[in-house]
Formats: sequence, structure tokens, C-alpha cells
Amino acid sequence: MVPSRVIPSDFYARDTVKVAPALLGKNLVRIIGRKRLIGRIVEVEAYRGKDDPASHAFRGQTPRNAPMFRDPGRAYVYFTYGNHYCLNITALEPGTPGAVLLRAIQPTAGLKSMRSFRLDVPDMELTNGPGKLTKALAIDKLLNEQDMTVVGPLFVTEPEEAHIYEVWNSTRIGIREGLDKRWRFYVKDNPYVSKRVGLLERKFRYQREG
Repeated sequence: MVPSRVIPSDFYARDTVKVAPALLGKNLVRIIGRKRLIGRIVEVEAYRGKDDPASHAFRGQTPRNAPMFRDPGRAYVYFTYGNHYCLNITALEPGTPGAVLLRAIQPTAGLKSMRSFRLDVPDMELTNGPGKLTKALAIDKLLNEQDMTVVGPLFVTEPEEAHIYEVWNSTRIGIREGLDKRWRFYVKDNPYVSKRVGLLERKFRYQREG
């Protein structure tokens, strides 16, 4: 049975720096035929627009970054480094660019299917990075602009059970500009977080439950 309590669009219609840490602990759900692949979101990065030099939208709208300017709660999928896709969820109001990059998830259902998409990879390496999680969930450009606020091939839900954990933040990974912004958020001590050292990490301002 598909989990209920899909995250609605108004959750995403606010500052990405608020949306990003609030996504931690939520479930990313991928439906492929009758298969249900689910992972708990444990690491994210926030990106905005002209005030964020690390953002795709820093210099304005282009065909590639157009989803960032449209409705909140849509998938923004792009190909990078010539070998993998990245999944973002759009935020803010239409016309104002923003997106949250999903960097890592902890698998909770559909592990057998994830393994089939990433053969000969240890379980702990299946989804601990943005390119890894898209491969494990068979996410590609066909899902670009998918509405993630309704039940479909890709959406986000509230967790079935509450989890208590600390949220930490750091500078974002793999960027050259915008290093003053500590907009990478993750669940402290979760083994699926992609990187944990050398990034001036510290505890975020609150402890989340959910």
C-alpha cells in the first residue's frame, strides 16, 4: 500500500533554507510499476537565486533551470559531471527560483530493487550521495518537473513513525562560490550521509522530531 500523508505544495512554498532542514526525516517514495522504493531523507542542500552564486539560477532563467522558477514541490532533475543525475525539489513561489538538492537517503523499503539498479555495490553505498540515490531509485530526466505533491512515480511523505535526531549543517559540497552559506543540512551520525568531515560542521539551531 502506498503511504499516505503526501507533503503538500505549501510546505515547499517558502524559503529553501527553511524547506531543506524540514525535509530531513521525510520519506522519498519512488513507484516503478508495482514496486515501491522508499528512503528516509538524511542529507540535503538549499539553493536560491540571484543571492546565491552556487545556484543554477544565479544568472537568471535558462531552459535547464526553468523548473526552479515554476511551482513549488516539483522535481528538478539534471545531468551532471557527464555520468549521473541529481534530484532537487523546487521551493518558493512561482517566479522566484529555489530548489533543495537531495544528497542522501536511508533505504527503508525496496532494497532488492535498489540493489538491482546498482549491482555489486555494498548496501551502505547504495544511496549515500546525490548521484547514487538517483541510480538506486531509477530517477532520470524523464521525471524532470514531476509534481511531487501528489501520489505518482515520485513524491515525498511524512514518516510513519517519529524519529528524534540532531540536525547539523555545513558549507555545501562541490561548489566554488557561495562558500559562506552553511546550507547543507544532515542528520548527525546517520551512516548514509555522504560526507562528514572537513566542512566546518556544527549543530543546527534546533533538534527535530518527525
